[in-house]
Amino acid sequence: MHLSQILVYLSLLIALGPVGLGDQTTHQQGSTTVTEDAEQCATCDVRQQIKTMRLNAIKSQILSKLRLKQAPNISRDVVKQLLPKAPPLQQLLDQYDVLGDDNKDGIMEDDDEHAVTETIMMMATEPESIVQVDRIPKCCFFSFSPKLQANRVVRAQLWVYLRPASEATTVFLQISRLMPVTDGNRHIRIRSLKTDVNAGIGSWQSIDVKQVLTVWLRQPETNWGIEINAFDSSGNDLAVTSAEPGEEGLQPFMEVKISEGPKRARRDSGLDCDENSPESRCCRYPLTVDFEDFGWDWIIAPKRYKANYCSGECEYMHLQKYPHTHLVNKANPRGSAGPCCTPTKMSPINMLYFNRKEQIIYGKIPSMVVDRCGCS
Repeated sequence: MHLSQILVYLSLLIALGPVGLGDQTTHQQGSTTVTEDAEQCATCDVRQQIKTMRLNAIKSQILSKLRLKQAPNISRDVVKQLLPKAPPLQQLLDQYDVLGDDNKDGIMEDDDEHAVTETIMMMATEPESIVQVDRIPKCCFFSFSPKLQANRVVRAQLWVYLRPASEATTVFLQISRLMPVTDGNRHIRIRSLKTDVNAGIGSWQSIDVKQVLTVWLRQPETNWGIEINAFDSSGNDLAVTSAEPGEEGLQPFMEVKISEGPKRARRDSGLDCDENSPESRCCRYPLTVDFEDFGWDWIIAPKRYKANYCSGECEYMHLQKYPHTHLVNKANPRGSAGPCCTPTKMSPINMLYFNRKEQIIYGKIPSMVVDRCGCS
């Protein structure tokens, strides 16, 4: 082979070389892309499974923390009928007008694994026949849980709705304790309130009954109920004490404020991601719980809240904050499943709901929002 032929041959090899390498590189890049897509799809599947598990866990946790074996069977129509159209309830509902991230950085409630009741709203029911004459009065009896302690009651208000008066007048709101008819005097006046009302305008009136409630809680046998009257200057009773047509939600109810438990502070750090994040490490992802999707109409508010969940990988090198776990895993690597991505900080949610007795409860349910995620 002549020198000129050798040079031509070498030139061809040099010219063809980059093309061949380019094809190989392109093939490798295509394989890498396919592998990455597969990994991302697998990660999405894992996150979806975790979200489903988290939602199921939340349903179980709420029932458990409220000490309910199953969700109260209260339909949306019943909820509308039972909800009092009253100022204190509206104030509570106003807190849930805007869905926001309720996470309070660095604050976490003490958790005894059960809900902490803050406010109870008890609807009036008909008293026992032993205190009635010809089924009068038809109102009002309030049932209290034996677990409710008198020393935890901060405030107790009785709310009564007054029908519109035909003219401006002075109304005398009277609360009388009911006693069995056999005891002779069955009415013992315990509280009274004088108020001026305008013509043609209905209004809610509240009266302090903490002292009465305290006696009932300490001596339950004395609780036969109360009779409510609101007489105007002409002797007309303006108090709504039973559900007449058009007066739904205007029946008397008692609002009881209960003392809260102590608080403690705790700080932590962690990663926050969204669903499109390529992050593979342990991270907190957004998750909104919708109680209407559960069919839980017995929860008045919030109708939905941000619960969040944890997902991602945990390497041993991430465990410097948890030396004990790191040493255990290092000493016994086969006997351990390795570090897990779990919540390291959780916070409560406030909830307004009906219990099995159709009482409205406003309480704090602990550990329902994932604030931070970490490896442990």
